[in-house]
Amino acid sequence: MQHRQWMAGRGGAAGAVVVMAALGGCAAPKTGSVVLLPERDGRSTAVTVQQGGKEALLSQPYAAAHLTGSGPQSYQSSAQEVQNHFASALAAQPTPPAQFTLYFVEGKDELTDESKRLIDGVIAEIARRPVPDIVVIGHTDRVGSDVFNDTLSRQRAEVVRKALLARSMAPDKVTAIGRGKREPIVPTADGVAEPRNRRVEIQVR
Repeated sequence: MQHRQWMAGRGGAAGAVVVMAALGGCAAPKTGSVVLLPERDGRSTAVTVQQGGKEALLSQPYAAAHLTGSGPQSYQSSAQEVQNHFASALAAQPTPPAQFTLYFVEGKDELTDESKRLIDGVIAEIARRPVPDIVVIGHTDRVGSDVFNDTLSRQRAEVVRKALLARSMAPDKVTAIGRGKREPIVPTADGVAEPRNRRVEIQVR
């Protein structure tokens, strides 16, 4: 009998379902356990475990099911049990995607004072990843023409991209694009100066 261990993520940054099963040849898992881990952001999630025509719904953090010859048997696991039994699978998880937002002075490609203070921490977090793939997306508020805001959003994205490259990140791993005023985080009418829309989003995969 061959023993294997799996970890299946849900949506990258979300929590995970951990499965430890004993397999006979290429058959489906006959024994083992499935544990629903909590989401990092606290959201509620659920997963249904099906086996042998029967099913068990796991809808709370650390809800679990034993896989048995007569179908899944529900039980309550714990953080300690997961660490004890699935430490190697947890350690093997890829670093989940992350997103950071930096804000800019109205009408300029200059970071706000608060974002200037944050950027070192953002860059340090990105640098922790072995091979990051980064997309930098510039945005504006709805003051000014489409042409002006398209140009300004690209300039803002380039400011952040250059800051990343200055920290020795590979140029082919950092893409900068501008979205102008098309995707406000706070919907407003044209001509409204909204600070939260004057931003650059850094998406890290």
